Amino acid sequence: MQFFLELWKFMRVRKKLWLAPILGFMALLGGLIVLTQGSAVAPFIYTLF
Repeated sequence: MQFFLELWKFMRVRKKLWLAPILGFMALLGGLIVLTQGSAVAPFIYTLF
């Protein structure tokens, strides 16, 4: 949790808030990949793409 707090402070101080949506999208995509690995949700997610 400390890593995310430091990352947020860095983005706020350095005026790099435009990175927040990119990192959020990457986290969402990573979570989607983890969910599709051998689960019953996989066929439904594959239909989105």
